[in-house]
Amino acid sequence: MTHLPILPVLVPLVTGALMLIPPFNEVNNRQRALGTLASLIMLAVAALLVITVDRDGTLLYAVGEWQPPFGILLVVDRLSAILLLLTSVLVLAVQLYASGGDDAEGRFFQPLLMFQAMGIQGAFLTGDIFNLFVFFEVLLIASYGLVIHGGGKQKTAANLHYVILNLAGSALFLIGLGILYGTFGTLNMADMARVASSIEGGDLTLAKAGALLLVIVFGLKSAMLPLHFWLPKTYAASPAAVAALFAIMTKVGIYSLWRVHGAIFGEQAGGLANVALPWLWPLAWLTLLMGIIAVLASQTLRSLAANLVIISVGSLLLMVAMPSEQTTSAGLYYLLHSTLATALVFLLAGMIVAQRGKAEDRFVAARAVSQPLLLGSLFFVAALALIGMPPLSGFIGKALMMKAALQQGEAGWIWPPLLLASLAALLVLSRAGSTLFWRVRDGKPGTAQAHPLQLVGVGVLLLALVLMVVGAGWLTDYTAAAAQGLYQGIDTRVLPTGGAS
Repeated sequence: MTHLPILPVLVPLVTGALMLIPPFNEVNNRQRALGTLASLIMLAVAALLVITVDRDGTLLYAVGEWQPPFGILLVVDRLSAILLLLTSVLVLAVQLYASGGDDAEGRFFQPLLMFQAMGIQGAFLTGDIFNLFVFFEVLLIASYGLVIHGGGKQKTAANLHYVILNLAGSALFLIGLGILYGTFGTLNMADMARVASSIEGGDLTLAKAGALLLVIVFGLKSAMLPLHFWLPKTYAASPAAVAALFAIMTKVGIYSLWRVHGAIFGEQAGGLANVALPWLWPLAWLTLLMGIIAVLASQTLRSLAANLVIISVGSLLLMVAMPSEQTTSAGLYYLLHSTLATALVFLLAGMIVAQRGKAEDRFVAARAVSQPLLLGSLFFVAALALIGMPPLSGFIGKALMMKAALQQGEAGWIWPPLLLASLAALLVLSRAGSTLFWRVRDGKPGTAQAHPLQLVGVGVLLLALVLMVVGAGWLTDYTAAAAQGLYQGIDTRVLPTGGAS
């Protein structure tokens, strides 16, 4: 049990490495079987971590028994544990879906998927900002290969822009880290939170500059306006399974804002307190507004799903801009829902593209899909979840955020864009569904059928959304405790020997 916190990093790392050597590297079915096994192990580990942390409190793991601030510290609190569980569910769904044939369109899909999972889960686990940068780079390098999986001019162009922007973001990240290390003397998050209030004079100005540089970096990762323009094209051009996995990529940026600017530069940070809020407020509001406009202008199901990701980012940024336990708890529940729901739409778009011929997923009249009842029913459920209709988890998430805004006295600013976002989703998803499934030309439908593994992958996401409703009471209590733990901070000054506690 003592080494449990490092397994979400070790399992995908070892699995990805094994897939690159014999007897797995040249046999797709072996890679698929190994990937499914690793995904199930990650899911079991994440579930065990959620239960353990909820029962026993935060787990600290010092890699190699090197104590902070010099060693690599992994921290598993309720916030990171629930996001690990979300990641493992998403990875399992994507891995199963891709095993239906999408992974055979190019080389190295399965190992890249494992390395991507390693980077995402490592970002949720790390206890210092430098290793947050390291895991960012791991997940980004893997994502560069996944975006271009299968090849093609459109994917290559989208990947080029994506790579250049993220390389610029990485450079800014390093500059910000250098400034903060020079002023704080440490990059351990718990240590930084303790000394933030004591920084004064010229160091205070430098620390503010470093903190705001991180806002830019995390804003780029989360697709905050005006750094969002890379997302629609990249997500729409990516293979369905890759785009579904990328639904959690923006949430890593949101998590980083909570972890760094909520816990380090929060109310207790003295002269650095809430340094990002004057910028986050208008940018969050404008991001949500831009997402609404982009959704209304969407011409394909994949671009619609990508723009719905921007709406979810804007909604979450509004919660980040109102730092409190109530808003963070509500935002965390909505984060879980929006990630699963948008990933579901991306997977459905992949199946629709395969069955509609040259029209793919464009909102035009075309031949009927070969499985209209199945795909139409799945689309209907996904649309209800994204719109926020009761009794699905989207309704619960929106209601929690609106309640939190009311408690903060900001309902006048928060309610209108949230409700407009739901209205825009209702209008465009209704148009999309009627066009894709009802506006069909005369003639026989295509013969392509969804692979059983693709349906299993979709079923995993549907089951997770249902469980969010069935277990809403427990989950909201858990997110409330996670938010409370985030703002209370973590004391790493007493860390038992033996690698973990």
